Amino acid sequence: MRKTLLIAGLFVCFGLPAAASAPRAQQEVVITIKDGMPMIPVALPEFTLRAQAPAVRDAAALIAQVLEADLKFSRVFQLLPKSYYGYIPALHPDKIVFKDWESIQAKYLLTGVVGEGDDGTVQAEVKLYDVKGERFMLGKRYELTPKSSVLRRAAHEFADEVLKAFGERPVFSTKIVFVSDRDGNDELYMMDYDGENQTRLTFNKVIDYMPAWSMDGQTIAYTSYRGGGADLYLFRFTEGRNAAVAATGTNFAPSFSPDGKKLAFCSTQDGNAEIYVAQSDGSGIRRLTFNKSIDTSPTWSPTGREIAFTSDRGGTPQIYAMDAEGSNVRRVSFGGTYHDQPAWSPAGDQIAYVSRVDQVFDIYVLNLRSSQIIKLTEGNARNESPAWSPDGRHLVFSSSLPGTNQIYGIDYDGAGLRRLTSLGNNKLPDWSAR
Repeated sequence: MRKTLLIAGLFVCFGLPAAASAPRAQQEVVITIKDGMPMIPVALPEFTLRAQAPAVRDAAALIAQVLEADLKFSRVFQLLPKSYYGYIPALHPDKIVFKDWESIQAKYLLTGVVGEGDDGTVQAEVKLYDVKGERFMLGKRYELTPKSSVLRRAAHEFADEVLKAFGERPVFSTKIVFVSDRDGNDELYMMDYDGENQTRLTFNKVIDYMPAWSMDGQTIAYTSYRGGGADLYLFRFTEGRNAAVAATGTNFAPSFSPDGKKLAFCSTQDGNAEIYVAQSDGSGIRRLTFNKSIDTSPTWSPTGREIAFTSDRGGTPQIYAMDAEGSNVRRVSFGGTYHDQPAWSPAGDQIAYVSRVDQVFDIYVLNLRSSQIIKLTEGNARNESPAWSPDGRHLVFSSSLPGTNQIYGIDYDGAGLRRLTSLGNNKLPDWSAR
């Protein structure tokens, strides 16, 4: 199940009874989805240096490298091969000859000028041009300390500005929270979307588990045993402030509503694992599901009007959906005997989930409109805990593929598999919305 159900300190998984008869079948298809629009050709030539100090050269190279990686990752832009730039007589950042760049099929041009500021700072200016329209689109000036994390953050922020200029949701400044035992105990950690700047957030001698971001990216809800039981906490990580919000029974699998006002979670406070909802500060707890089966792993639809969850009320773990008030419960997954850990896509038309087939756990995506299923992961490994990027083009998940549990990223069509962690065992990722 999503973020494995914890009862009385034990890991409890759904069993594998005989498959229940399905009222209808869904077609499983392993395919590659093509984007509806071709990617946009962008030229990113070497940055111009205004000083030759090593720190300036290194900063220019790193900012350009991060920008290039961001744009390639986006699935929106296509970077022109560097060999094309040899056909351009010269790049004068203050006097762009647009016809030269149009001749190598660049539709947009990114330029950078990097120099040396006072007290060893790095001054960088990055600009985006519309080549065909022969116009300046946007630009930023930065004065930065030459620390890698600072330079990377500036590059991510500008790449986000480029995305927004094309009507896309920013993703490069977002963070991924996850659980790691690299320092000897399961604690919360945070990293950039690309796996850089991995930072420990909690420091305890007990298990911290199942983190989930608030929509404003300022709060993390999670389960901790610091009080003796599995209690739900809210962690304002920018302030280092923790507050317990659900301490009766076992509480886990939190999920914030899209408007940030509510928090859904699973709890055994009434004796059975059921779905509850509270205000985002943990007040006003109200039970949504009522049955003798296990209900867990709530995930909100992007409209906030529905919640998907896992239940074995039909005999085997399957994905269900209900209205946000707990009414109109209906089953959305059919076929197979184990479907769990749903994650609703930002566009609302897909749900990623985990399915167990022949004792192998893989990530699948269900299209709610067409009922088509796409299998994202392959290999004899345990692939679990999918979470969407805010633009809906990528997911993160945990996998035992390398022999230890690690966090991986993958594109929505199964392309672009990339490993993000390596130290210790890492699991249960969640991707911030901003």
